[in-house]
Formats: sequence, structure tokens, C-alpha cells
Amino acid sequence: MKKVVLFCVLLMGVLNCSIAQRYAYVDTQYILDKMPEYAAAQLELDKVSEQWEKEIEILFQDVDKKRKDYESEAILLPAEIKKQREKEIADAELKAKDMQKKRFGVGGDLFAKREELIKPIQDKIFNAIQEVSVERNYAFVFDIANQSNLLFADPKYNMSDQVLRKMGIKID
Repeated sequence: MKKVVLFCVLLMGVLNCSIAQRYAYVDTQYILDKMPEYAAAQLELDKVSEQWEKEIEILFQDVDKKRKDYESEAILLPAEIKKQREKEIADAELKAKDMQKKRFGVGGDLFAKREELIKPIQDKIFNAIQEVSVERNYAFVFDIANQSNLLFADPKYNMSDQVLRKMGIKID
């Protein structure tokens, strides 16, 4: 009888261990910071963004120049020419604002460029996380980067370095 009870207890212990779900977490920002291709993509985004900012700045400077010229000449201009110049200024300002929205607005050129450059890197990270998770039998993997709701994480469950190794990136 003792053997049967002992066998049942051992069997329940083994079943309990096999049913237990395993958890891990990664820090995708840490992973991204270790990836040379992310740094290169970020540099390219910065260059493009700076170029577009200069283009837009030139457009707004043109608007300011037209407005100052108009204000200095407004007293001497007939009403019809005043209206025409005011319309030119409004059109130039609208053009500058439209360009700013096109380049930096939601779904704008910068968003599309970021998607083009960063998405393949994110996909690479996701695939590596998935592979490591399957290999190590993790049921859930959390990301602690960027305002995570994870309040505490034991460092022994951090698999960020394993993901980097899976992608062939050497760790310091």
C-alpha cells in the first residue's frame, strides 16, 4: 500500500512539473542597441529626417520673407494687389504645412521609411525569440522594453543574450 501511495505522489509530481508553464522575458531595446544594422538604419533615418527638416525650414523661411515684405509694402499697395499677396502668402504657408505633414505626419514619409528600414530588423528579432522560445519550451515571453507593465523580472529568466547569440551577434 505504501508503494502505491508513493507511486501516486511521484506520478503527480512528475505530471505537475510537465504541466507547469515556463516564462521568460527579453529587452528588445537592449537587443536593438547591440545590433549594428539597427544603428545603421537609425543613422539613415536621422539623415533623411534632417534633410526633410531643412526642406521644410526653407519653405517656412520663404513664407516669413513674403510676410515681412508684404507688411513693409502694405501701406503703399492697392487693395487688389494686397489680396493677391495675402493669397500668395497663405498658399505658401499651406504648401509648407502640407509638406511638413507629408514628411512627418502620421503615415507620412518618415513613418514609411522607418517601416522599410526597421521592420526587417524587428522581424529578425521576433524570429530569433520564437526559435529560442521553442527550443527552451517557454510558454510566454514578455518584452520589458519601452514602458512595460512587468513590475519585476528575475534576471535568470532574461533571454535577451540568447536571442542575440541566435542571431549571431557577439555579446561584450
